[in-house]
Amino acid sequence: MARLYLIRHGRPSSTWGGHDDDPGLDETGRGQAEAARDWLLSRPEVERPRLVVSSPLRRCRETAIPTAESLGVAVEVDPVVGEIPTPVALSAEERPGWLRGAFQGTWQAIPGDRDYDAWRGDIVASLAARGNTAVFSHYVAINAAVSRLMGMDRVLAFRPDHCSITVLETDGTTVRLVETGAEAATNVL
Repeated sequence: MARLYLIRHGRPSSTWGGHDDDPGLDETGRGQAEAARDWLLSRPEVERPRLVVSSPLRRCRETAIPTAESLGVAVEVDPVVGEIPTPVALSAEERPGWLRGAFQGTWQAIPGDRDYDAWRGDIVASLAARGNTAVFSHYVAINAAVSRLMGMDRVLAFRPDHCSITVLETDGTTVRLVETGAEAATNVL
């Protein structure tokens, strides 16, 4: 089975509800991105990623760039590994409360205009085809994949820190969780 790395973005320059809907990294986040790159490149050759995939959001793309540049590859942007989709009728001001409520329950109980349990299945299916890849994503999307792989219905399987690296394996069809990344207290809740 090929290794696959699921990396939460580095610390952004603002958080949800802040002044920027798509913030980049702050100075600490840039250092975290470089540390993630160094860890990934320190893996044995057979486990080292060869491809880099990122959520479309700026904080993920900026976290992915040091790894991609060191590997000499372009960052492939994949919306499937992006942020959890907000219900269309929800305002930006309502999103934090909606997320807090979602974090307390199960994937099937998240209110909205889509099937969030199916959304997490789409993430895992996308990951299955991505052996030898570093995938830069988000807190909720990482929880979507990890909770599905652990057979859990709860939305929060763990609390990945900024630039936390979760290790997976794939044979091109199935995905297996090897280990979750570092956890930390975070401003998400």
